[in-house]
Amino acid sequence: MRVSIQAEDFDVADEIAALRAGDSGIGAVCSFIGTVRDRNDGDAVRSMELEHYPGMTEKAIEAMVDAALRRFDIRAVKVIHRVGLLQPKDQIVLVAVTSAHRGQSFQACEFLMDYLKTQAPFWKKESTPQGERWVDARVADDAALARWGIQARNA
Repeated sequence: MRVSIQAEDFDVADEIAALRAGDSGIGAVCSFIGTVRDRNDGDAVRSMELEHYPGMTEKAIEAMVDAALRRFDIRAVKVIHRVGLLQPKDQIVLVAVTSAHRGQSFQACEFLMDYLKTQAPFWKKESTPQGERWVDARVADDAALARWGIQARNA
């Protein structure tokens, strides 16, 4: 399974070991682990709640993985994104990519993160001392996706 949407935490070492298992042609593994910050837009963040539309979210991320496999010379991909109530310092996302050479892994990992930040159908709500607020897409995230030749749907 290349994509997992889950409430429970994940073990990075276990996930990467499973991704590498049985493939002696792998020469590089690149991973990105995103965590919940305790501040956003200058305000303290007490927690973040992530919602998604089951089925639609997995399908959208699978399409992103397919796009990465077509674009880069990579061997395997694992994307885990958590949903539910998360606290600062909690792991929220893992993107891991294997390839024969490091350059392709780095590029594919960054491509997938840029894609996830703008195109994955998640709704994020932060709890701050001032109350709750929905987190909007950032212009910088749209610009990051545009460098791959993809226009954000929310732009």
